Amino acid sequence: MSVQEYLDKHMLSRKIEDAVNAAVRAKTPDPVLFISNHMKKAVSSVITKVKARQILDSRGISTVEVDLFTNKGMFRASVPSGDSSGMYESVELRDGDKGIYLGNAVTKAVKNINEKISEALVGMDPTVQPQIDQAMIDVDKTEKKSELGANAILAVSIAACRAGAAEKEVPLYKHITDIYGKANSTLPVPAFTIICGGKHSGNNLPVQDILILPTGARRFEEALQMGSETYHHLKVVLLNSIFIKEGLDIVREAIGRTGYNDKIKIGIGAAATEFCIDYPIASIEDPFDKEDWEHSKRFCGLGLCQVVGDDLLMSNPKRIERAIQESACNSLLLKISQIGTVSEAVEVVKMAKEARWGVVVSHRFGETNDSFIADLAVAVGAGQIKAGAPCRGERLAKYNQLLRIEQELGDHAVYAGEDWRS
Repeated sequence: MSVQEYLDKHMLSRKIEDAVNAAVRAKTPDPVLFISNHMKKAVSSVITKVKARQILDSRGISTVEVDLFTNKGMFRASVPSGDSSGMYESVELRDGDKGIYLGNAVTKAVKNINEKISEALVGMDPTVQPQIDQAMIDVDKTEKKSELGANAILAVSIAACRAGAAEKEVPLYKHITDIYGKANSTLPVPAFTIICGGKHSGNNLPVQDILILPTGARRFEEALQMGSETYHHLKVVLLNSIFIKEGLDIVREAIGRTGYNDKIKIGIGAAATEFCIDYPIASIEDPFDKEDWEHSKRFCGLGLCQVVGDDLLMSNPKRIERAIQESACNSLLLKISQIGTVSEAVEVVKMAKEARWGVVVSHRFGETNDSFIADLAVAVGAGQIKAGAPCRGERLAKYNQLLRIEQELGDHAVYAGEDWRS
């Protein structure tokens, strides 16, 4: 195609003339800059290139990072991963060569992005998120995204979402709200991990973690302060021989020292009923094995607290549907890397909300500095976000992004607070 044919096809001659006339009317001191900006708005954005690379996550394990290019800029995303993959979640594609990164390299996923996914998406409008995600699913052709890799697909999905927001000239969370289809922007209550136990920790705590939820704060900024202060009161107390009751006592004492007793609730990763009686526990994740549906139903039926499905659900739509029908839990722990695309993540949130469940948008054990889940939590009105303790860069990236969003919303900012489950 010749230059003239390209100009004619896209009616650029007319658009350039309009930009020059607009610059004259505006009496701009920098007509070149004005015309350049005017043309960017006049010409619709399309995806021009997708380039991936292998980087390291917070554990020093390989993960995928993507740069997605449009004619208006470059948009980057990187994906987290768990310490293990469940049989019901989408498949992370890893190389498996034990001689390179102990088998955890992701060069196959990177190659799939640079070749197959890029070819499928170049020329697409970045604002049409469902179509972009579906195009990748169609290329993959497997139920659990095992051909291209969920890590490859999700990285591109998030990068495209950022490009779509830029094309519409709106913040990322507002673009996701449009995808969600409901105006429900709410700053979530942060569920801070204060004590880690189980296989992640190396101590004797028989639960995965103990968390605090500052539901009594008036704003997210105040909630972050409460979490940080409580966390620092704990840092010299923990011992390797810690047991569950000792851990809960320590957390309760730390909360008491901050003066926030009536404003902070406690959550734990797994527990028995007695702890809900002795302590102000408001949330429990996976009280039983992921296949123990019967006991999960009975426990949830007691109505003691929020019962969050993590391993029970694995963000899998079929398991979520079953849990809704059987009342096996009453809250979804959403890990977007388990499902694989932005569009599908939004859809399972809708399922949970329609069932009047709570929603907790969660990080993974292997994280990056990508803050996407902060915008996601606000956009879908999740009510809760679990991004770890208020320390370390990959965790604070999420919490600090929420501070920015709250500041941007100003008087329109709504903190979930006591309505954290709704």
